[in-house]
Amino acid sequence: APPDVDTRLGARLAELRAERGWSLGELAARSGVSRSTLSRAERAEISPTAAMLNRLCAVFGRTMSQLLSEVEGESALLVRAADQPVWRDRASGFVRRSVSPPQAGLRGELVEGRLAVGADIAYGRPPVPGLEQHVWVLEGVLAVTVRDVEHRLGAGDCLRSRVWGRTRFRCAGDGAARYVLAVVRP
Repeated sequence: APPDVDTRLGARLAELRAERGWSLGELAARSGVSRSTLSRAERAEISPTAAMLNRLCAVFGRTMSQLLSEVEGESALLVRAADQPVWRDRASGFVRRSVSPPQAGLRGELVEGRLAVGADIAYGRPPVPGLEQHVWVLEGVLAVTVRDVEHRLGAGDCLRSRVWGRTRFRCAGDGAARYVLAVVRP
């Protein structure tokens, strides 16, 4: 992603916090992300990890796709492959392509996820309780934990669930894992 995405993301996170009248300390207490890390993310000194964004999205009541679409630009009805925003969490080895970004009036979105060998991402809670997710594995082996049960998925397998609590996505094979995540807001 271009460097200015992190700058716009930091500014948007600061705006969301200010809209609620919260200090960095209040947001830290609500999200479980340290005050110093929040400050550095707002100033674009660091690029937030997927886990950190998930915590912040839960506090702000939006999906990660919604948040990223707010800083990536307007959504069109037709989203050409070359125009699909890509975001990288270099710390975890996660690459996220917003295939079908959030659109006003629509509840669903499609995300392509790629996890490098050994990548492991744990989310403490869903950004929106009761979020419907369909995980369809295209390549590799993906271990997805929902409701404290790990499901091992291979190419072609699909796991469907409503997410109320913790989830985990882990590359469980010898090669990278690539999957489609269909998300439907309640």
